[in-house]
Amino acid sequence: MKLRHLLATVLLAAVAVQASAADLLDTVKQHGTLTIALEGTYPPFSYKEDGQLKGFEVELGKALAQRLGVKPEFVTTEWSAMLAGLQAGKYDVVINQVGITPQRKQSFDFSTPYTISSPQLIVRKNDTRPFKTLADLRGKTLGVGQGTNFADMAKAVGGIDIKTYPGASEYLQDLSLGRIDAAMNDSLMIPFILKKTPLPLKAGAPVGQTEESGIAFRKGNPKFKAAINKALADMEADGSFAKLSMQWFDRDVSKPPVAQ
Repeated sequence: MKLRHLLATVLLAAVAVQASAADLLDTVKQHGTLTIALEGTYPPFSYKEDGQLKGFEVELGKALAQRLGVKPEFVTTEWSAMLAGLQAGKYDVVINQVGITPQRKQSFDFSTPYTISSPQLIVRKNDTRPFKTLADLRGKTLGVGQGTNFADMAKAVGGIDIKTYPGASEYLQDLSLGRIDAAMNDSLMIPFILKKTPLPLKAGAPVGQTEESGIAFRKGNPKFKAAINKALADMEADGSFAKLSMQWFDRDVSKPPVAQ
């Protein structure tokens, strides 16, 4: 009896291990939904308007779920707890501008990058000065948002007069009036910011290192990784990714930023 009981226990354990090792693609298709975590408070990527989730990453999540043959189910959560929630299995993927870093790759798998960004300057439309790098701003005044890492970047160069502002609207106003020589933000945010302002400003040169972001999911899901990468590749091939990107950013964000 004891031997029979032991064999049954081992068999049940083996079944449990096999079940837990099911690829995420099989689980998603079985449930019929792809559960997607994002902030919902980060326009233009994800935000709420009239009680509805909107934004680039919301639309991307819907398109990818459709190509997997399932429905999207969105979960909004704070960034500080998002990756821990993914590790705990609270959702299937995170689509929230997650930078692909060596440290994160130790804990998670990523899709191929779907956005590439870098710090980028904002200048006046009629300004012909050749600000191509941060070093070109030595002796000049640069506006940045409070709490961003852009001030630290400029300080590392040295010789730049750095002025911090509560938000973009304040430094864009000062820039248009000539009170500062340039401003700096993430290259993905600049088209959205400039689209919202009537001020005579334009995107300047990209400065600093580029960062790639991808869809994050738990390790050990090769079928899901292949499927999500194929869905992204198909969107690139048929032009639907570029169309979605142009809608929100006026450029293809899967390509490195360029000065305009």
